[in-house]
Amino acid sequence: MNSGHSLQGGTAVVAARRTDDEPDTTEIRRLTAAAGYEVVAERTQRRARDAGYGLGQGKAEAVAETAADHDVDAVVYDGALSPGQYANWAALLPPDVELLDRYRLVLGIFAEGAADRAAQLQVELATLEYRLPRLRQVTEESLLNQATEKGSVVLDVEDRIDRLHNELQAVSDRAERRRTERREQGFDPVAIAGYTNAGKSTLLHRLADDLSVESLGTGHADLDDTAAVEDRLFETLETTTRRATVGGRRVLLTDTVGLVDALPHDLVASFSATLDAVADADVGLLVVDASDPVEAVREKLRVSLGELDDPRGELLVVLNKRDLLDDGALDECREAVADLDRVDDVLAVSAVEGTGVDALCDRVHEALPGETLRANLPNGGDTEAFLAWAHDHGTVVGREYDGETVHFTFEARPALVERARARVDDLGGTTETPDGDG
Repeated sequence: MNSGHSLQGGTAVVAARRTDDEPDTTEIRRLTAAAGYEVVAERTQRRARDAGYGLGQGKAEAVAETAADHDVDAVVYDGALSPGQYANWAALLPPDVELLDRYRLVLGIFAEGAADRAAQLQVELATLEYRLPRLRQVTEESLLNQATEKGSVVLDVEDRIDRLHNELQAVSDRAERRRTERREQGFDPVAIAGYTNAGKSTLLHRLADDLSVESLGTGHADLDDTAAVEDRLFETLETTTRRATVGGRRVLLTDTVGLVDALPHDLVASFSATLDAVADADVGLLVVDASDPVEAVREKLRVSLGELDDPRGELLVVLNKRDLLDDGALDECREAVADLDRVDDVLAVSAVEGTGVDALCDRVHEALPGETLRANLPNGGDTEAFLAWAHDHGTVVGREYDGETVHFTFEARPALVERARARVDDLGGTTETPDGDG
């Protein structure tokens, strides 16, 4: 059994079960293809979940026979296998056949797509933490007893997990220092989070100064569940940051790693660097596909929110693809998520069409931490240099020249407003608080 985090590729048999309906293998076939496997056969079953194999034992044996007949490289099970079920399957299959359940398959695709160090560390950690109990289950007790002398794959994995946690902490510390530096430079961090296919990347293109939705093409091809998995589902594995201007404020938008539907709850926590970026942002945008069933929308948000212990800023739920819903369905979706803990507001948009995006920007601007300073400075070169600094670090409005005096209003993060106040004093100017007191 391969204990690494990459997938071997080759040929595969797909196995799927549903309780009430005939299994639809379209999605698992797409995932399998995206992982580099050619599906040469499938075996499906309509029955209650079996405690030993997920499928009934007879069907599981038929899958193993099919795998041997086709000399495949892997068996892909469309669902989650417990450690005990994993051990049962491992004993049933030919020894050189890799066993992949749906979650292991998805994590393998993540591993192939991870380019930056943070993404690589997070995917490897998630994979190993998912595989560790399965390794324990299939490892003989005698080997564990001898581990202190001879070592074991289990102890090797445990040691690697410890090292990954330490490396990820170092990566998170560096990222936090970068966010602090950017705040000092006048940028407001805004994180876009959510599940794949919710439209996070399209929203980033809609909001960023240097991107456009048109560059993605038209329609919902990048958002729809029927889009090609290998092209769309995992294209934002690394975090992507772009500059944007919201209400005159300079914002850094970060499109974070997309979570995948039905990943085990404890695995979501493995993507700690991504979750840290959301928790530390001045505003977090949790994007969800509003055209999903209402209960699915609520569950995805519940999982996302459950991993955010104490977010710094406001969390805004963005119900995307509102153009696919009528008013009644949209209201039902909004009501279903409005009472979730830590949700500060719910807004509906169409990232593709732009509907509701202006209202979202207004709400983001409202949520950004900021103060306003009214200032009067003597007209001259030093003042012009200061105003250039102010434009770079915040928003300058109402700029007027009255003889030898320049009047303007400066809006920015509180710490930057205090720096501006001190510089105005050094230049011999005067300041006023927003309510007009001198």
